[in-house]
Amino acid sequence: MASSTESQLHLTIDEADARGLVARITIDHPSHLNILNTSLILALTSALNRLREYERLRVVILTGAGDRAFIGGADIKEMAGLDVSSAHEFISRLHLACAALRALPVPVIARVSGYCLGAGLEVAASCDLRVAAEHSIFGMPEVKVGIPSVIEAALLPRLIGLGKAAELVLTGTTLSAAEAVRCGLVQCVVPHAELDHAVERWTHAILQAGPTAVRLQKALLREWACLPLDEAIERGIASFTEAYRTAEPRELMTKFLQRDRHPADEL
Repeated sequence: MASSTESQLHLTIDEADARGLVARITIDHPSHLNILNTSLILALTSALNRLREYERLRVVILTGAGDRAFIGGADIKEMAGLDVSSAHEFISRLHLACAALRALPVPVIARVSGYCLGAGLEVAASCDLRVAAEHSIFGMPEVKVGIPSVIEAALLPRLIGLGKAAELVLTGTTLSAAEAVRCGLVQCVVPHAELDHAVERWTHAILQAGPTAVRLQKALLREWACLPLDEAIERGIASFTEAYRTAEPRELMTKFLQRDRHPADEL
């Protein structure tokens, strides 16, 4: 196991037996709801960029310390002192952290417990899978403090539809975890005691799958979000073909065919 600490961010990388590595990033600022200041934003971006160097990396879990918040937003005290120049620099740095999440070649799971607001929701939206404890609260309250919701808030219309996204960013209203799962903002809501089990269930499923296939699939998901349908289909054909540059399809399909199967078993 490798471990490092930068500012108030903790990164651990564990060996998941022979199947590869699982990384866990924790934003550790619980007395302030894990809000993001410049120091934490830079530490998060640095940690994510380092993770791209691990060829055996299979999945990343992102969470906040404690039970009260995933990330409660960006640091309002810091933002209150910004001017035109420093505002551009601050929000661009936050975007680079979100972009680094999206650029990771492996799935990222957001483990949400408590408040997930503003910058926190932008970070969560940049992850591939989101699971939340039942007491979690989601929102984009930026207009209440005189700024628009920006950068990766642009992902929200694709996740929850333009109307629901408009409600969040124009009114600053919040969503309960139950409302968040109904509109598709999160994929799973569980009691807090079951949160780690839900994360483990997804992690296990990813580790059981082909590592190259999962990386190809994540890349396709990003392309599907922005390409016209015909081009997205063509990219899928190329990705399917690319999978056969490795032994993975033959090995996993042979294993599938050799197992004892019930007649109802299907892919």
